[in-house]
Amino acid sequence: MAKQPHLLVEEGDVHDIAVIPGDPGRVDRIAGLCDDSEVVAENREYKVVNASYEGTDLTICSTGIGCPSAAIAVEELSRVGVETFVRCGTCGALQADMEVGDMVVATGAAKEEGTSKRYESANYPAVPDYDVLTGLVGAAEDNDEEIHVGPIVSDDAFYNESDEYVDDWNDANLLAIEMEAATVFSLARRKGLAAGAICTVDGNLVAGSQKGADSDDELPEKAKDNVERAIRITLNAVASL
Repeated sequence: MAKQPHLLVEEGDVHDIAVIPGDPGRVDRIAGLCDDSEVVAENREYKVVNASYEGTDLTICSTGIGCPSAAIAVEELSRVGVETFVRCGTCGALQADMEVGDMVVATGAAKEEGTSKRYESANYPAVPDYDVLTGLVGAAEDNDEEIHVGPIVSDDAFYNESDEYVDDWNDANLLAIEMEAATVFSLARRKGLAAGAICTVDGNLVAGSQKGADSDDELPEKAKDNVERAIRITLNAVASL
């Protein structure tokens, strides 16, 4: 099989389980918690690293921001051998009792994005694989970590999330908003593959705070700390799959 045009990988370059953060910088952070790692390819927003964690081989690949670039990552990784995708990202809380640094494991994602709708009807569910979902929840419980478990929403317009949208999502008891899970879940299901997602809260839209609002950096300190905890949950879940 030819080398994939965006990720620059080919069959044999990757493992069958992939952890997929959005941020290329988080690839290095995940790799740093593994037993060993090796950079496979770097191009555009995509950084691909192979690693090993507690005897389990995995690939780490950034997806960039949003569903279009995440879809390219899932498409190309699946063509060269990846069978399970675990998103480890960040999200904005949609419920008042959720704090910056909290963690969310998604049981489904509302399709407020356009990419998955190019593949299928918006009526079709964007849901994680049961084993990946329960693996993430189980890994959190094993680490005595408190997490929120429930539905989220994936949206395309980071700077156009109006009060009306936020109120509606809040009323529907959606836990959080992010920008990739709905397409990752949908593509994995369509391909007969597995996917799941855990995200760290970096702001609370109900409370009027958004990523970066209270920090000179992209993430506030509490979110940065809990990103590492979410990574550890992700790696422990991967080792159990």
